[in-house]
Amino acid sequence: MPYPDKLLADDEEVVAHLHPHWLTVFWPVVRFLLIVGGASFGTALIPAGPQQGLLRMLVLAIAVVLLFFTVLIPWLRWRTTHYVVTTHRLLFRQGILARSGRDIALSRITDVSFRQSLWERMIRSGTLAIESAGDSGATVLRQIPDSDRVQQLLNHMVEEDADRRAQESAGYIRGWEDAAGFGYRDSGYQV
Repeated sequence: MPYPDKLLADDEEVVAHLHPHWLTVFWPVVRFLLIVGGASFGTALIPAGPQQGLLRMLVLAIAVVLLFFTVLIPWLRWRTTHYVVTTHRLLFRQGILARSGRDIALSRITDVSFRQSLWERMIRSGTLAIESAGDSGATVLRQIPDSDRVQQLLNHMVEEDADRRAQESAGYIRGWEDAAGFGYRDSGYQV
């Protein structure tokens, strides 16, 4: 079962599954090109001789270490950071080996705001601040692609969740009244 489907309840559906903005992997790609180009150029500059093979292996080893720390790890961080909006909650997961995450029920979200600099407006990225009922404070999600649209989506999903809960509650009360054989509507009270 693919992520995040294994985390969902039976009646829950994924509305949006996002990673941080693609520009977060721009500099790792540039570093990849520079390291591969530099390593190729460096191995070509090594003069022929008995130490040529050893020196080329040393250049390649340095390139591999640099690629690991400056390209692979940032790419894995980007790939393993998930922002998932479902019909019931917002899930946030991050981490390569050690993982951390937070789930916020849509019913607990009290405010969603976004912030964009001029540069972020140009690349359609931004920061979301999500206030929720409770003592943990605001959850800040950075480098969200199309952050203003995601903010509108979250606000819409919060409203839909409230409507769904109200309908479920009304259905439960009607079912209880029917099972008990009386209703508040008959006694003049409105539900």
